[in-house]
Amino acid sequence: MTELKRIIKAGFVNFTRSGIISWAAVLVVTITLTVITTIILLNAVLHSSLNQIKDKVDVTIYFTVGAPENKILSLKESLQNLPEVQQVSYVSAEEALKLFRDRHQNDYPTIQALDEIKDNPLGAYLNVKAKEVSQYESIANFLKSDNALVLGSASIIDKVNYNQNKTVIDRLNNIISGAQKLGFLITLILVIISIVITFNTIRLAIYISREEIGVMRLVGASKMRVRGPFMVEGAIYGVIATIVTLILFFPATIYLGKTMTNFLGLNIYDYYVSNLFQISVIVLLSGVLLGIFSSFIAARKYLNK
Repeated sequence: MTELKRIIKAGFVNFTRSGIISWAAVLVVTITLTVITTIILLNAVLHSSLNQIKDKVDVTIYFTVGAPENKILSLKESLQNLPEVQQVSYVSAEEALKLFRDRHQNDYPTIQALDEIKDNPLGAYLNVKAKEVSQYESIANFLKSDNALVLGSASIIDKVNYNQNKTVIDRLNNIISGAQKLGFLITLILVIISIVITFNTIRLAIYISREEIGVMRLVGASKMRVRGPFMVEGAIYGVIATIVTLILFFPATIYLGKTMTNFLGLNIYDYYVSNLFQISVIVLLSGVLLGIFSSFIAARKYLNK
């Protein structure tokens, strides 16, 4: 414990003594953590946008006019039991007619034609939402299989609009997959660049103490006794940079939350505040580990001489 206390104290002394170099390292780590936090928020925006698009995609099963409701509900229950299905909503023929009238309330010829027919020309339908966009094809295949033909369901199905939506669904699935891969690639590149810059800055700070390291090695100091203070110093960089980064993102997210919510589809400030603990843990661990690891590697050059 005595040795550990000395190492920690020496780390704080190194940080104070390095002056401008220490704060330059803090600035670089702050930039790195800003990139990481920005990536977290951009991923949240990406997932929110993709989820909004997913919610607008569904498969509709239209039934023949006068189809027995018990058969429709039986098919609905079969669909709900599928692991790929998130939700199935039933719209009766009467509700379908009401919705149709509401959509065409300003279209006088259409409304007049409906009034002249008197009978309801529309059938009931089911809206099916899958958990993932890629699963709609599996649902469409189920509707073609014998499992879906319970109680003579095949005779009551008028049409399924999957084939009309297939091009859009496939394109959306490709966009989602491509966006996720591109997001991961950009994240990886930015993090690697940030780590390299941080490492070189901390190496510069250690370079200033190279003569002191040489003296300590000559008097028999262990590698950990030499390396430890620099690792503590690196951890200090990470802690201070984390605090600065989290503070900087408050005004930034407030501004974005007020001006860009409609464009982004997500209130960045609300997301930032509600997930502040998780974001803080990720940023703090990233900063501390980055500082410790960079110091550990950078000091090795002088320990091996």
